[in-house]
Amino acid sequence: MATKKLIEVAIPLDAINEQASREKSIRHGHPSSLHLWWSRKPTAAARAVLFASLVDDPSAHPELFPDEEVQKRERERLFGIIKEIVQWENLNNEAVLDVTKKEIDKYTKGEYPALLDPFAGGGSITFEAQRLGLEAHAHDLNPVSVIINKAMIDIPQRFYSRSSVHPAETSKLKIDMYRSGISEDVKYYGEKLKVLLHEKVGDLYPRIKTKQYGEMPVVAWIWSRTVICPNPACGVEVPLLNSFDLSKKKGHEHHIKVSYENKKVVFDVLNGASKIDGTVNRKGAICPCCGAALDFSYIRESGVKGKMGVKLAAIVGEAKRGRVFLSPNTDHESIAMVERPEDFPHAKMAYNPRNFNTPIYGLENFEDLFSNRQLLTLTTLCDLLVPLKEEIEKDAICAGMDNDHITLEDGGKGALAYSEAIITYLAFAIDKATDAWSSLVGWRTSVESTRNTFSLQALPMVWSYAEANPFSNSCGNWTDACIDSIVNFINSLHESKQGFAEQADAQTDCGLRNIMISTDPPYYDNIVYADLSDYFYIWMRKNLKAIYPKVFATMVSPKEDELVATPYRFKGDKEVASQFFESGMTKAFNNIYKYASNTYPVTIYYAYKQQDADPNSSSGWETMLAAIIESGFTINGTWPMRTEKVGRTNSIGSNALASSIVLVCRKRPQDAPICTRRNFINELKRELRPALQKLQSSNIAPVDLAQSAIGPGMGVYSKYAQVLEADGTPMSVRSALKVINQELDLYFNEQDGELDSESRFCVDLYSQVAFNDMKFGDANTLATAKNTSVAVMAGHGTLYAQKGVVHLIERSELPANIRDHEGSIWMLCQQLTYRMEKEGVEGCANAIVNMFGTNAERAKDLAYRLYTIAERKKWAQEAYAYNALVVAWPEIQSRAAELKAIQPEQLTIFDVFPN
Repeated sequence: MATKKLIEVAIPLDAINEQASREKSIRHGHPSSLHLWWSRKPTAAARAVLFASLVDDPSAHPELFPDEEVQKRERERLFGIIKEIVQWENLNNEAVLDVTKKEIDKYTKGEYPALLDPFAGGGSITFEAQRLGLEAHAHDLNPVSVIINKAMIDIPQRFYSRSSVHPAETSKLKIDMYRSGISEDVKYYGEKLKVLLHEKVGDLYPRIKTKQYGEMPVVAWIWSRTVICPNPACGVEVPLLNSFDLSKKKGHEHHIKVSYENKKVVFDVLNGASKIDGTVNRKGAICPCCGAALDFSYIRESGVKGKMGVKLAAIVGEAKRGRVFLSPNTDHESIAMVERPEDFPHAKMAYNPRNFNTPIYGLENFEDLFSNRQLLTLTTLCDLLVPLKEEIEKDAICAGMDNDHITLEDGGKGALAYSEAIITYLAFAIDKATDAWSSLVGWRTSVESTRNTFSLQALPMVWSYAEANPFSNSCGNWTDACIDSIVNFINSLHESKQGFAEQADAQTDCGLRNIMISTDPPYYDNIVYADLSDYFYIWMRKNLKAIYPKVFATMVSPKEDELVATPYRFKGDKEVASQFFESGMTKAFNNIYKYASNTYPVTIYYAYKQQDADPNSSSGWETMLAAIIESGFTINGTWPMRTEKVGRTNSIGSNALASSIVLVCRKRPQDAPICTRRNFINELKRELRPALQKLQSSNIAPVDLAQSAIGPGMGVYSKYAQVLEADGTPMSVRSALKVINQELDLYFNEQDGELDSESRFCVDLYSQVAFNDMKFGDANTLATAKNTSVAVMAGHGTLYAQKGVVHLIERSELPANIRDHEGSIWMLCQQLTYRMEKEGVEGCANAIVNMFGTNAERAKDLAYRLYTIAERKKWAQEAYAYNALVVAWPEIQSRAAELKAIQPEQLTIFDVFPN
């Protein structure tokens, strides 16, 4: 029997989630700064999962840790190591890494397993496996993912000990800043590329002259798309602007003013905030001249017919004291109107109506997403890579590298392979440039800066866009946005075992055996990676096809075998799409079963939110669980990890979770018993409730609770060879999920019994009509059953009861003084939820700072219950409000404790009159 690992018993979930959430805002040296990938897992979570999968749980060694108390102390010691290694600041802390690796050595006896991630994606898992000393294998079908992983775990280790090869004097480059020669060379040749680019296209990015500030560089040119007003009596150019504001910084507000000359729109930039909204709203656009409404169908038709124009609306300059907003300049506008180059990479966007919004406006090819000036600049950069590669190879030979003519793909480590490695990173810089320089780049008025093309996991239509200046010293420039972030990532690396990244389909046996597996499979239909990655693939292919000919053999990224359940790839047939995903995922997990070591558990991240079962199709969760269980695994651990960015594209109303559910799996014993339905339900009742209590006490978000509960439930189901229904047929995964959900409902219903009678009534009323009206007679009957009365609750301010109708008082209308109603858990929950909406953590902390007893905790628990009701009723805003309160609860408690500590000491009557 395999030795039980720490991850199969306990992990410091709060500490891991805190650091994983924090990591989403870290960019300096993070893998996300190397190249964009969607839904990349936080390195902190991956690091913790791998460490806890490698070290034994103390209970596995009773000879060393004979009782529960001793085992608990040992776990706490291991938790202390995890708490250290998940902190971003400790990534380069040699002392922390030494302690970590010594602990792993203790249980592996120095024979570290190799690790495979068959769905490597953005590479967090294999990257962290390599950091912990494992030989990492990253497999993915997507070519962009493959090259990202090569750049993370293969190339840096192959050349880690090499000195730089560039011929510059060390004093000019401040060599001491660079940890390795490769990062130094990426910086040097990246800057040289900028110089060469400026020689070719620098005159297309002129400085701006002003009377007040003199001559200055331009940060960005703000462009507005235009259409012609359909009103025959008008016919002017209609600018398509969501807002006329350019800056909303306090004391530095600026906006665009629109006027007309000969039906041509004229833009002027004025001080102050705009007093009117933009021309585009949710319904369409409005002509600022005649007030005519332009619906989106007209705008789309104009775009498809090539009748959508673009006009310079403002110029943003960079003075010594900050941004300067200027009216458009005809010279700057005409300079930008260059001819489209001939050798740009071409590809039509995949039909993906959910993620790609631009084709319906006539922008159906990827090259259509760039202005001609941007296309010319980007293709010029690509053209400069070929002679630069030859120069790097010559410099490497001069620096003493072997002139062996062995390529990077063939395992080379000489001058040729090194030049290809540097060009790979410079190709990444060009990819980053395509993200920073497109006509889908918006202008952020709050911080006076550009945003990237992929601020979302989609390509939405952008009406006014900011064209960044590659040669400025501000947002979106080549050095900061494209080169330095890559250099910073390489600088953050340590010397480790050589890693391997290959293009491989998870449905095909790769031949590896007895290997550790940790993976983050596709989430049903949430993210269609191949469609999105084509945006970068076409540029990457142009720049790297000669270096990686096999990886870039296709014109666009492979889609036929991509494991996603997208109906639009199957003529809109959801059932066929689901069957494709199910079949492919089953093949993939059958292979994973072959690969997996018996020594270490398999860990699987999944962030797909289960919906009510559709009789005609299976959900993502059901499909994934069926594939795992049918391939021979049992689920013996479930951990909800905070891995998805708050505020991401797929949020509360979609099929996504705020956490990934990490499933810990083992191969099911060949002699696993068979179980009856009755015994399964009895065992489920015993196992599920303590698991739910533990999840709630760990403050898991309500949006994740139901999903997380499936883990321990399926753990019971999956440990049996079969669970038999009453008629002797095997229970399906779908049926097991229904049973688990029924037990979950029962758990929450039982929690209602702990509430005061008024709150029990309010929960029932809410579940039936929310804050809407119910007839007095029906409400009174319900109140009597709950041992309360409508009149009493109306007197408390909980209910409105007049004119024969009753309804719950809206949160915004409840009495403000929480302490007056602390005894009603319903009122307390509603008041705290409202404070969270309006005042955030601080407001809630102030409300509970002097609260006695456990009512505040009960109010938080009630928020869980109300979330489940709202979510099933599809009351999205209600669900969001309760979820927000629970997610913020640790911060609320922490802040309340701080406020309590700084309160003046309360005096009693005995302090005032001591005698």
